[in-house]
Amino acid sequence: MDIESKVLNGDKRATGKLISMVENRDSEGFRILQNLYGHTGKAYVIGITGPPGAGKSTLTDKLTKLLRKEDKKVAIVAVDPTSPFTGGAILGDRVRMNELSTDKGVFIRSMGARGHLGGISEATAAAIKILDIYGADFILVETVGVGQSEIDIVKNCDTTLMVMVPGLGDDIQAIKAGVMEIGDVFAVNKADRDGAQRTAREIEMMLDFNKNMAWRPPVNMVVASENQGVDILLESLLKHKHYLESTGKLESKRIANAKSEIVEMIKERIIHSLLDNAHNEDLLEVYSRKIVSREENPYSAVENLFDAYKAMLRLK
Repeated sequence: MDIESKVLNGDKRATGKLISMVENRDSEGFRILQNLYGHTGKAYVIGITGPPGAGKSTLTDKLTKLLRKEDKKVAIVAVDPTSPFTGGAILGDRVRMNELSTDKGVFIRSMGARGHLGGISEATAAAIKILDIYGADFILVETVGVGQSEIDIVKNCDTTLMVMVPGLGDDIQAIKAGVMEIGDVFAVNKADRDGAQRTAREIEMMLDFNKNMAWRPPVNMVVASENQGVDILLESLLKHKHYLESTGKLESKRIANAKSEIVEMIKERIIHSLLDNAHNEDLLEVYSRKIVSREENPYSAVENLFDAYKAMLRLK
């Protein structure tokens, strides 16, 4: 049986191999993904984001166990910081989710962020599609937790869960951060700590500023380590799912995500076409040196590099 058939039949090993292929930019992997694309669109994707130390992995673990009780097939994409030495994921989430790894109905994949500032790996969008083809009912995408730059997760998910905790310094400043605007559902984790109620109030106050919300994000108090409030949090996530589906906003959201993905892929292709070229690499080195010595400026350098790129395209 070939890899395409195996992935369609829910083979974990083949699914992991296909994700590795697209992560390594293997053209065969993308060809297979193109062939199987018609089988996507069935899984519901929940992004889980928030600052480091918020307990995202523990919460992901508990939510997955609740979904498994409903006999749902769950895939977890845990985007780890990339090791500066090996370039691979540190795999911390796999250690924390050890119990789930033996569950046949759960697929866990750690992916290195590889310096991608959006908090998720560039290959995450492709991995989500592969796990959709594999047959997952729910795909949970847990981000690195790098702060305000994590807004990229919205472009890959249907529902975004924002996890906050008390005691991370100036809560008011955290509320002001742009990343707070992306949450469809909020969870104040470690709610047994001092300051949890204050954090929840501040999130509610922030939400009060937006009077035009068709959907007001609920703010749930949870203690993930004790499994307290996680069932109510899952209800909130499923209510948002129902809201999107019943209003037709799920389709419009996915259309917007598809547009964003196309634009990002075009950007990526242009960058690689522009820079993965020995002549352009040499030009880049020359211009960089001239910019430092003030013989050239970066604006003209970019124009010249693009002119060289367009000339290359005309010759093809």
